[in-house]
Amino acid sequence: MTTLQETKPTKEMLNAKEYVNNVFELVKQRNSNENEFHQAVKEIFDSLVPVFAKKPIYMEHGILERMVEPERMITFRVPWVDDNGKVHVNRGFRVQFNSAIGPYKGGLRFHPSVNASIIKFLGFEQIFKNSLTGQPIGGGKGGSDFDPKGKSDNEIMRFTQSFMTELSKHIGPDTDVPAGDIGVGAREIGYMFGQYKRLRGAYEAGVLTGKGVGYGGSLGRTEATGYGTVYFVQEMLKDKGDSFEGKTVVISGSGNVSTYAIEKATELGAKVVACSDSSGYIYDKNGINLDTVKRLKEVERKRISEYVNEHTEAEFVEGCGGIWSIPCDIALPCATQNEIEIADAKLLVANGVKAIGEGANMPSTLEAIDLFLENNVLFGPAKAANAGGVAVSALEMAQNSARLNWTFAEVDEKLQEIMKDIYRNSVNAAEEYGHPGNLVIGANIAGFVKVADAMITQGVI
Repeated sequence: MTTLQETKPTKEMLNAKEYVNNVFELVKQRNSNENEFHQAVKEIFDSLVPVFAKKPIYMEHGILERMVEPERMITFRVPWVDDNGKVHVNRGFRVQFNSAIGPYKGGLRFHPSVNASIIKFLGFEQIFKNSLTGQPIGGGKGGSDFDPKGKSDNEIMRFTQSFMTELSKHIGPDTDVPAGDIGVGAREIGYMFGQYKRLRGAYEAGVLTGKGVGYGGSLGRTEATGYGTVYFVQEMLKDKGDSFEGKTVVISGSGNVSTYAIEKATELGAKVVACSDSSGYIYDKNGINLDTVKRLKEVERKRISEYVNEHTEAEFVEGCGGIWSIPCDIALPCATQNEIEIADAKLLVANGVKAIGEGANMPSTLEAIDLFLENNVLFGPAKAANAGGVAVSALEMAQNSARLNWTFAEVDEKLQEIMKDIYRNSVNAAEEYGHPGNLVIGANIAGFVKVADAMITQGVI
């Protein structure tokens, strides 16, 4: 792997490599058939070999063995009744992975693909992502295999109330603070917050983030992940004397992250020519009309294919994968995990892509990442590039604690500074450990060291 750039095989490096391999084998044995979790662990572990070689104290304290085992994994039944009176049962999850630097923090995903492996991969990634933000938040994640598509508002409400009835036993402003993710937006957060308040008999604004501005939410939270991804890529480009100005951009997805990545990239002078949903993608050579996308997806909740009814020069293509065949200068995968496979990466490289910014969680396979790095494509890994959402969630928690509201400009300014710090810390860590320019390794190391040091000081717990 390119992420495992060869270093001189010293005794320390060999010992570190052996340690990492042994722990990874243990992970696979204990978590059999959890491929997504294995992938996330493998990508991070490989990056950490030079850390253990340089600082064996982390091996002596069994940091990896402890870090890969969640502090708590909760699975529960979620029964609910549809509009026709039929009873359905879904499965709910919450993984509370690591609280060394703060309360568990991570989103809730409602999607049919949700299972223990996906929740654990997301939760494990969240440890490092949250650490990178510089905010005092630990790693967690949750969700359900419930599919909100095609459900009425009343069905969504009944499901989320049932989900929160059990989840409420395990969360709190100083314990675990969930937020939204795929399938969980302002509507779902609102219903869950209302049910939590009802069950607790108290107004604990800090228990959920992504709330409406009228009841404890933060201005700028909706935009944060998409904006943050663009801000991170902007820093990568700036280091090379470049910018978004005049660039052609392809962005997958058309949800919250994608929408605001389109908005910010366009604001910075780029032309975004494509976006997608689960049915396929649209290509508009004149540039995506964001007002149309927002109305279709946020208000009318329609398929992205409807876009071409209003913009006749645009094309709709069924199936999502082909979006990466569109020539572009910058690609921002903002849809879901493993959407860029090796064949897609080859197309992007062949078409001259200059930079990749991961707006989704783990949207590129390990093989695809290797190819980008081998071809000197600027690559912003998810745990760094898409950390803006959870960073502003932490800012929302701070506002809730202080019972204050910051302006949009204040929040956006703080977000920009956080993304700059994440980029710079990742660059510095990569250089310190002998892999200059490799932000995959740099982000992993920068996120790891802060958590590992806290774990050591707190003892074996």
